[in-house]
Amino acid sequence: MEKVFVSQHPLIAHKLGILRDKNTEHQKFRELVKEIAGLLAYEVTADLLTEPVQVETPLAVTSCVVLKEKVGLVPILRAGLGMVEGFWGFIPSAEVWHIGIYRDEHTLKPVEYYNKLPTEPTVSVCLILDPMLATGGSASATVDVLKRWGVKKIKFVGLIGAPEGIAQLHKKHPEVPIHLASVDVRLNDIGYILPGLGDAGDRQFGTA
Repeated sequence: MEKVFVSQHPLIAHKLGILRDKNTEHQKFRELVKEIAGLLAYEVTADLLTEPVQVETPLAVTSCVVLKEKVGLVPILRAGLGMVEGFWGFIPSAEVWHIGIYRDEHTLKPVEYYNKLPTEPTVSVCLILDPMLATGGSASATVDVLKRWGVKKIKFVGLIGAPEGIAQLHKKHPEVPIHLASVDVRLNDIGYILPGLGDAGDRQFGTA
């Protein structure tokens, strides 16, 4: 699949197996979401632009680089919140902008309920964070919001994606790269990913 990047890292695969287990407790589940997000952050940010700087070490002056692009993390509420700290561990200067979108249980369509973005974009790269790419509706709607905001470089980062969600996101936004830990088999008749891991929000926050 073009512009779909599925991690092959053994640590991610190992942690994802524990994450899927229905017996994994809420605290451990949150820890794993953070850890997997951090490992994905390393891969997702490999193409960030840098610019040269001169740094004085204790012994000499040398040429180094610093990030040229300002990164914004955009967790889709609420499940995406658990991925933020994993990314902050690698990019502590990243801004975090919350987008509230939920999936209507009857229509499976996205409904936006929270958006406090400033008038003008304050970042040049936005990483949308959501553990599950199921129907693709929330992800597509979030990309719509960020494009209206004026951001040109957008990526989606999730833990698990369904083929239906990937297809929907790329149907509306074919240029947006999708980074995942796994692509699962399909959606069931109520829009949950199979085999999946259940409701990522409920399992993180203990509200199942």
